Amino acid sequence: MGKRSRQRQKNQTTGRDNRDNAGWGAGYADIVKENKLFEHYYKEQGLVPEGEFEHFMDAMREPLPATIRITGYKSHAKEILHCLKEKYFKDIQDLEIDGQKIEAPQALSWYPDEQAWHTNMSRKIIRKSPLLEKFHQFLVSETESGNISRQEAVSMIPPLLLKIEPHHKILDMCAAPGSKTAQLIEMLHSDMDVPFPEGFVIANDVDNKRCYLLVHQAKRLNSPCIMVVNHDASCIPTLQINSEGKKDILFYDRILCDVPCSGDGTMRKNIDVWKKWTTSNSLHLHGLQLRIAVRGVEQLAVGGRMVYSTCSLNPVEDEAVIAALLEKSEGALELADGSADLPGLKWMPGVTSWKLMTKEGQWYSDWSEVPTSRHTQIRPTMFPPKDPEKLASMHLERCMRILPHHQNTGGFFVAVLVKKAPMPWNKRYPKVLPLKHLRKDVSSSSAAQTGGSQVAPAPADIPCVPENAMDEQEGGGPKEKVDGETAEEPPKGASLAREAKQEGVCGPPPNKKMRLFGYKEDPFVFLTEEDPVFTTIQSFYDLSPDFPKLNVLTRTHEGKKRHLYMVSKELRNVLLNNSERLKVINTGVKVWSRNSDGEEFGCAFRLAQEGIYTLQPYIRSRIIAVSVEDIKVLLTQENPFLSKLEDNAHAQAKKLGMGSIVLKYIPNPDNPAEPQCPIQLCGWRGKTSIRAFVPRNERFHYLRMLGEEAEDQVEKDADEEGAAVNEEELDLEMNADENGSSEPKTDSSNQGTSS
Repeated sequence: MGKRSRQRQKNQTTGRDNRDNAGWGAGYADIVKENKLFEHYYKEQGLVPEGEFEHFMDAMREPLPATIRITGYKSHAKEILHCLKEKYFKDIQDLEIDGQKIEAPQALSWYPDEQAWHTNMSRKIIRKSPLLEKFHQFLVSETESGNISRQEAVSMIPPLLLKIEPHHKILDMCAAPGSKTAQLIEMLHSDMDVPFPEGFVIANDVDNKRCYLLVHQAKRLNSPCIMVVNHDASCIPTLQINSEGKKDILFYDRILCDVPCSGDGTMRKNIDVWKKWTTSNSLHLHGLQLRIAVRGVEQLAVGGRMVYSTCSLNPVEDEAVIAALLEKSEGALELADGSADLPGLKWMPGVTSWKLMTKEGQWYSDWSEVPTSRHTQIRPTMFPPKDPEKLASMHLERCMRILPHHQNTGGFFVAVLVKKAPMPWNKRYPKVLPLKHLRKDVSSSSAAQTGGSQVAPAPADIPCVPENAMDEQEGGGPKEKVDGETAEEPPKGASLAREAKQEGVCGPPPNKKMRLFGYKEDPFVFLTEEDPVFTTIQSFYDLSPDFPKLNVLTRTHEGKKRHLYMVSKELRNVLLNNSERLKVINTGVKVWSRNSDGEEFGCAFRLAQEGIYTLQPYIRSRIIAVSVEDIKVLLTQENPFLSKLEDNAHAQAKKLGMGSIVLKYIPNPDNPAEPQCPIQLCGWRGKTSIRAFVPRNERFHYLRMLGEEAEDQVEKDADEEGAAVNEEELDLEMNADENGSSEPKTDSSNQGTSS
């Protein structure tokens, strides 16, 4: 035992020394960026233009440039861009390190409004320059507060091709880690003056742990229009909504289908792909990718768009899936031409011929060549369609493949599908009476959810496909776990479906039982309009008559309500009608938190900064209009006296009693030197002082927008008056301060919207 322990200690020490000596990028030192099978496979496929293959391989071996995207809603994003250009990029342009001129960050030419940038600066170079170190700290701080996202350039493409409008109902089928989901949410909120867009995003992932990563990304945007759910995308349940008093099926206007893939387009950042890559990865994943795509188009509204994307360059995962999907659709789907949607983006058109290769190097050009022993691994849908007319009518050249050496990016594939009609297996076999006997379990659960009134589900509620589609979809090979998803076998009810179909009835496979795994979530409990909690809130904040009380929820059935959250009306509809179908991880934005002694000030709930932009349009009292100078005081001093505010704000504050307040800055278009976006902060009016309840990184963000050196200023004042409030401290008990402000004591048990 002692010998083993000494050996373990020796190994740990050696590993640490290697990391310390290797510098940045350690851990990948032993991986050689060579894979002969990869080179041979892609040379044979002819995906790279003639004469460019060496450039392609050289680019694959180079590190990927860092790319950032300015997030947040439009007016705030413009201010961040202005700050980046004026305070950082200008100075970096003239910078030299070790006699070498530093290349300043460049805007991605194809991304709208200069909202995405890339840079080749390494951490080693950043450490050598105080200016670059400051720039790096800025990026880290703004990322933590949700105003900037580190996101690979090609990953930004699918949401742009969806053409999101604020009224769209959107499904993101394989959403984690959530950078694309964040883009979708931003597009929904393109008009900041509308607190509740009609549309929403349902973001799904099969991996319970990755769902919490997704929650973290989405919560930074503080939207009431996002719901995170945890399901297998290949059999994600069909949802019902209440439409004009009747149950209806929820069809999505836009679907993002970014499927699990072999990831050979990510070799520049995921270096271990070099040694792990084989053709088997694609063969195993094809079946799962096709099942997810089929489930997506079933749930797409007629006239809607679905974007299918992978970070793989392999036609088996790309054009083969699209071709199989188009063939099954029998004209219900068509590939859209996205060539004009992203001017400046270089891409290669999709291919119409490709071959399959086993990991042993055996090539097959057609299904007829595949020996019987390989039929479980290689399936007919992996090959191009044989019929030249059918192949031409698919317009596979409208698919887009991004090659790394063209614009110094990762590799990527994307295709835009438009639904022209219901899928043939939904349209051809409508649900009829005998099905009630086939699926009594579904009928009874539907009746329970609709208060006893049974509703015949629409054809789209049948997640089944034609008989030949069933056969073809079996070809995913053995169950293969990739990126947390399990490629599952086809539904066991397929034989039942075929028997029923022979009698003239489409009998779908029975619904899979929902697989519950991961943490048990707290319930989502909507309040009624008569809930006593609204009595003091209504009068204290003078809520407008159109405030949607029914959209307010909490996470407990019993005891005191610690936090109140809001969702949009449409998401409320989804939640109420699908509680038995959906495993919801998170939804809603926090708008109020309970103070343990708040009732003595007139209201037991203080405002929460996360939900202030959602809630403020409905608040008609306890608002103080502040100037730029007032905000600087509030964000750099912990508990300034009321007298430190400018005369106008001081006079307003004196008229208000103690308790929670809104500090509101309205931009002045006649003074372009000041921020041109509205700023709303939560605060507390004490006896003789006032304070802003803003997390530390958000303080930095707003101070930078006001032209202040945020870190220096806040740290200086923190030494004098106490540390700046951070997000965790907002939910801890706070005692009366020496300036005489009676601070709220909030409940110490912080029950967030996710466990």
